Amino acid sequence: MHRRFATGLAASTMALAAITATAGTATAAPADKPQILSSWTQTSASSYSLWTAARSNQAAWSAYSFDWSTDYCSSSPDNPFGFPFSTSCARHDFGYRNYKAAGSFDANKSRLDSALYEDLKRVCNGYSGATKTACTSTAWTYYQAVKALG
Repeated sequence: MHRRFATGLAASTMALAAITATAGTATAAPADKPQILSSWTQTSASSYSLWTAARSNQAAWSAYSFDWSTDYCSSSPDNPFGFPFSTSCARHDFGYRNYKAAGSFDANKSRLDSALYEDLKRVCNGYSGATKTACTSTAWTYYQAVKALG
């Protein structure tokens, strides 16, 4: 009886250890999370495209526990004068929230703000003439606001 109890106890202990190890691994973010976050928050159009693709398929990135929440352009209009700035603002929020969570916001804030400005200018490139000038001026104003207040 003792032997059967000891064998059962040992098997239960090993199973519990395996479950605990698996649970710990499942909740830990993948080691490449900082690299993925960096690749999605650069100033380039390709970085923006990678982020928008990931944002459309957030479930595929669930192991990384990224914060996808956004208030878009905060207290500023999301689409000022009809210019669609909301997705650019959402990416900016993504960078701010995730770098704050990682404890490396201060080291990345300037680049995140510059990425917002580049994203907004890409929106403006879809216009011409006075409309493009108005859009670019609005983008500059948004950039200055986040640079100073963000």
